[in-house]
Order: sequence, then structure tokens, then C-alpha cells
Amino acid sequence: GGLEKAQEKEGPFVRTRLVGLGRGRRSAAMKETPLSNCEKRFLLRAIEERKRLDGRQSYDYRNIRISFGTDYGCCIVELGKTRVLGQVSCELVSPKPNRATEGILFFNLELSPMASPAFEPGRQSELLVKLNRLLEKCLRNSKCIDTESLCVVAGEKVWQIRVDLHLLNHSGNIIDAASIAAIVALCHFRRPDVSVQGEEVTLYTPEERDPVPLSIHHMPICVSFAFFQQGTYLLVDPSEQEERVMDGLLVIAMNKHREICTIQSSGGIMLLKDQVLVCSKIAGVKVAEITELIQKALVNDQKVRKEGGKFGFAESVPNQRITAFKIEQAPIDTEDVQEQAEEIIAKASPPSEVLANPVLWAPGTAQIGEGVENSWGDFEESEKEEEEIAEEKSPTTENKTVETGDMSTGTKNKKDETIVLSDSEEEDVIILEPEGTLKNRAKTSYKQDVASKKPGSKKKRKSFSLKKH
Repeated sequence: GGLEKAQEKEGPFVRTRLVGLGRGRRSAAMKETPLSNCEKRFLLRAIEERKRLDGRQSYDYRNIRISFGTDYGCCIVELGKTRVLGQVSCELVSPKPNRATEGILFFNLELSPMASPAFEPGRQSELLVKLNRLLEKCLRNSKCIDTESLCVVAGEKVWQIRVDLHLLNHSGNIIDAASIAAIVALCHFRRPDVSVQGEEVTLYTPEERDPVPLSIHHMPICVSFAFFQQGTYLLVDPSEQEERVMDGLLVIAMNKHREICTIQSSGGIMLLKDQVLVCSKIAGVKVAEITELIQKALVNDQKVRKEGGKFGFAESVPNQRITAFKIEQAPIDTEDVQEQAEEIIAKASPPSEVLANPVLWAPGTAQIGEGVENSWGDFEESEKEEEEIAEEKSPTTENKTVETGDMSTGTKNKKDETIVLSDSEEEDVIILEPEGTLKNRAKTSYKQDVASKKPGSKKKRKSFSLKKH
């Protein structure tokens, strides 16, 4: 009553404040990242020009993909990037007193922070309550499942069917993806078989008796319509960004026989009769397409299970991706291999001439192929030049070159092409030690080497010639 009086006094201002209050509660509870004014204007301008960010037309749905788990009653439905996991379980319980011969249906949708950082764990937001109520209206109140077939013993034992839906990723239009996942999981589910003898109820395992599918009369599916600019523009299957700037939402639950199971409007916009009729016609077409897709997916899964093929979420991952478990081997035709090889050889250019016989340059050496002559020169001549250069250098310059860290004793000849390596055996060994000890050891070794070279160069020649032979 107080709300009505305030509306009479202030007119449309109260309505504007109420809408703002609702959005404020939602943003405070869900912590969603707000859109900037530029983003809102961009989205609305694109919708006015009949364009959408993902390239769809106004009445187009996103791609729907259905995959089944290893167990019966488990499925994942992907509507674009919105993903919902559905799992059905059953239990024998006592019936309700006022409905002694009917089974019990229970639906539960969870919005976890894994789907979106906007969702808080362990807290029922207004959006979650609204979605759960809409699912119950769509599936339970439409009598899509024969609950009387779930009765085992009247007044004592009935089946309780529980449908758990988990939102894995939120990218807009949760209710459509959740309704598809729920009906697909119910159609795929198999309950254990039971037998009643007197007062004794026997429950059979799947190995003893085949599980029994549920009795489903029809398949209601929700179709969402987003309205913009007070109902001027209409979009089917809104994305998350489009949901943030929309003025109102109309959800129609319908089966393939064009029977409306439930209809719900939210957002506070006034819709005309013609707009609702247009939406119902569009929903009829979309529901027929989705129902056909669901039936094909169920038939394919049942066929794979009967043939003993591989099934489950792991097998539904597409190949040729990083997440693929294996890549199927492509068949290779080996019938015309010889002919193809002859054609390739005929088209190819002839090979270049290669020396088949090795060329012996000296005893113990050989050259195979098109090598070039050794450019290092004669060891005897290079050794003479090294000795002459070593004698010309003074000890002071030798110490300076060692201190700068140049550990090599080789020098360049006059042509700057021949690099002479000393035959000292101490420099062939590399020992990793601190820099101080390394410099000291290099100094001592270098002095010993110079001292050995000055008095007896003839002895050195003889030792080298022995090593060479």
C-alpha cells in the first residue's frame, strides 16, 4: 500500500528509483565489473544498426554443442561460451502424503565463482532464486516427466529424481543453457530396475538387469528474448554484455508441438500483444531446431555405447588440438608408390659428380667428397715462425698479455690466415678455478714454457716429430 501511495504522489520518479535500487543490489551482491558509458553507447548503437558484437543476426542462436559423460544422466551443454554441466541422480524415498503414487522431482542450479568472478560462493542471489523458480515452472509444472511411473510401492516407496546443474562458464543466457542441459540429462538418464514381491523390494544392479529410462512426455526448452529501447529492438539469445544494457527480458518455454509451457517477463517494460506473438513464433522455430539436435545427440551416444565404442567427455574433445589425448593416424595409399617414385626421380635434376675414390694426401689421412685442401698450413713452418716471434718479444710484454686474460699462446702469421697452436700439453686441460689462482697458474706455466723454448729449440722439434709419427 505504501508503494502505491508513493507512486501516486511522485509519478514516474518512484519507478526510476526502484529500478536503480534493484540494479544496485545486484551489483553489490554479485560484484560484477560495470560497463563504462562508452561501452553502453557502443552496444546500443550497434543494436540500433542491427549488428551484434559476435557477428550474429538479431534472431540467431549461438552454436550448441552437447557431450555426454561416461555415466548415464551426465552431460555438458555449451551455448556459445556458456557451459552448463547436468547430472541426474535417483533415490528411493517415501512419497509426499498428499501424492502417495507420484515420484518426486527436484531441480538445483548452482552459480559458482568458477563460472564468473561476479558470483559469490554459498550465497543465494536474486538471480539464482529466479533461475531455479523458472526451471521448476518449465520442467516440473509442465508435467514433462510421468511422475506416476516413478512409484514403486504406493504410499511407501517412490523414486526421487534430482537434477543438479552447475554453471561452468558464464557468457550470457544462463536459463536457455540450463533448460537444455536439464532435459538432455533427464532423457539420457537410466534408473535401476526394481521388482516387488509382497512387501520385499529388490533393487538390481546394471549388470543384473538393464537400467530403465524415464518416461518423458515432451521436451520443454526455454528461449530468451532481450528488448532494448523500451521494446523497440529485439534480440534472441543475448550475450553477457547485451544482458547488461537490455531494458527487459522475455523467456518463453515451449516444446516442439508449439505448446507454451511457461512465459515470464522481467525488467518492467510494457510489451504489446503483437510483440509477444512474434516472440512465440520465433521460439517455435528455435525449439524445433534444438529438439532435433538433442535427439540426434542421444541417438549417436546410444549407438556408440551399443557398438562398444569409446564414449565420455574425454572422447568428445576434438582432435588436432593441444588438449587432444591422441591424434588419429591418417591412412596412406601405398599402391602406386613405385610409379610415383620413378616419376620423382625422372623429374629430379641429376646429382653432381662426386669423387668415389678417397684422395690420400698423406699417410693416415683421407678426403671423401668435395672437400677443400687444409688451410692451416704446415706444422713445421708455423712452429719456426712461432719461435722467432717468441724470441723477439720481451718478458715485460709477455706478462702484460697474460694479465689481460689472454690464455692462448698462438699468434697470427704475416698473412693473418694461419693460426698456430702451441704444442704445450698443459694448455689442453681446462680447469675451472677462481680467477686469482687461474692467473697465477697461467703466469707460471707461461714463464716455464718460454724458458723451455729459449735454450733448446732443437729438442722441441724432435719431440714434435715423434708425436707426429
